[in-house]
Amino acid sequence: MKAPGSSFVRTAAVAISLASMVPAVARADDAPSPCAALKRIVAAAPGGFAQLSPGDGQGVAQPYGDDAQCGTAHAGYQCVWTPHGDAGSSASALQAVAADIAACLPDATHDVNSPARQHFYVGARDARTQITATTAGANKLKLVVSGK
Repeated sequence: MKAPGSSFVRTAAVAISLASMVPAVARADDAPSPCAALKRIVAAAPGGFAQLSPGDGQGVAQPYGDDAQCGTAHAGYQCVWTPHGDAGSSASALQAVAADIAACLPDATHDVNSPARQHFYVGARDARTQITATTAGANKLKLVVSGK
């Protein structure tokens, strides 16, 4: 005679075993948020960008491209990447990056909005951090953050 509930225990064990073999499913809302990367880069601007690594900026590009090359350059921090094919044109991808900047940095002033260039700044004129996103050639985007 079987013990009561033994078939339930066996079924549960099989279900758990099968569940552990199924790969995790990625969802659209699992994409990393660029906010943490943007805030870290902008926060570094007043003192220089020496404490940032090339990986610090990849979170900005990651929702839109996988090949970001980032690092310090000319008293600023710069990232260049190729937008994913599903992002549409470079101008469309640039608009999406600008929307992220505006959403992630609500204190930033957006003073240039064109199909090829987006410009924001944070802070007073004498201690201003500049944030510029541009198209770079036919299929690249470029983000530059610089500060005084």
